[in-house]
Amino acid sequence: MVRIREVGVCGTDREISEGHHGMPTAGSEQLVLGHEALGEVVEVGPRVRTLAPGDLVALTVRRPCDVKECVACRAGRQDFCITGKFTERGIHGADGFLTELVVEHERYLVRVPRVLADVGVLVEPLTIAAKAAVDLDTILRRYPWEPVGLRALVLGGGPIGLLAGMTLVARNITTFVYSLQPANSDRAELTRSIGAEYISARDTPLAEISSRIGTVDVIFEAVGPAKVAFGAMSSLAPNGVFILSGVPAGGKSIEIDLDGIMRDIVLKNQVLFGTVNASRSAFEAAIQKLEQFMGLFPAAVRGLITHRVKLEEAPDLLRHPNGIKQVVVLAT
Repeated sequence: MVRIREVGVCGTDREISEGHHGMPTAGSEQLVLGHEALGEVVEVGPRVRTLAPGDLVALTVRRPCDVKECVACRAGRQDFCITGKFTERGIHGADGFLTELVVEHERYLVRVPRVLADVGVLVEPLTIAAKAAVDLDTILRRYPWEPVGLRALVLGGGPIGLLAGMTLVARNITTFVYSLQPANSDRAELTRSIGAEYISARDTPLAEISSRIGTVDVIFEAVGPAKVAFGAMSSLAPNGVFILSGVPAGGKSIEIDLDGIMRDIVLKNQVLFGTVNASRSAFEAAIQKLEQFMGLFPAAVRGLITHRVKLEEAPDLLRHPNGIKQVVVLAT
């Protein structure tokens, strides 16, 4: 049994509350939101071996499908589920964590060190970048040389974009963050505080990014709209890697030069891949990265959380987003 301490609110929660997607548990007309959670173990069953009362834990989100032929779910990698019949706490087919107490299986709880108590709620969104970082390292090993002096562009200055920026900076990659907010905004200042360069869309149109900063070896997309994502493809260098993490809302057609994009991917040996949700291993990697970030730029990490509110104020966060990361506090 876990007492939930904090739950982050994100764009996915808002889209579900607006009816764009999401699915309640079978037989129910309601869905408890909340998938970015930090909790504290208050009671354990007799067969639990790795956790004890008082442990802080991050709660993983995706649960495996029941199809025995799904090799991914049977291997504990439901983030690679091939059937699409998985469930996700607070998103699809299972209630989330925006509640006082949760009973959960030991294997879906990952211990968080006490030193991360004030920022541990960031573990779940950081898993997106942490998983992508593992895949990026795998791809970079295809080079017949040591990849040094890499440059990266992050599209989007939201929580996932900024956490991706921290991940890249911590890996000694020269990093640029491109976002809508002005160059003197809090997000811009936070970006500069971690050693990355901030580029405001108000000053530099998307089509002019490459002329300003040149080409980059890695692009991490964290905005959502396909027009923005693929509009930046021209900035990707030969042998570059493009990482997609956003999910477009859909409903609108866009015009893009698919022939040119396909030509570049083939002739320039480029790689494009998506990163979604995360396995237990990605949660463990995210916790390690969060510890690293707290050593490198602790003020910036804490600065990501701009609002902490009580449970009764959560509806206002869903209706009126502001700041960077908003968090609902249920217990301390």
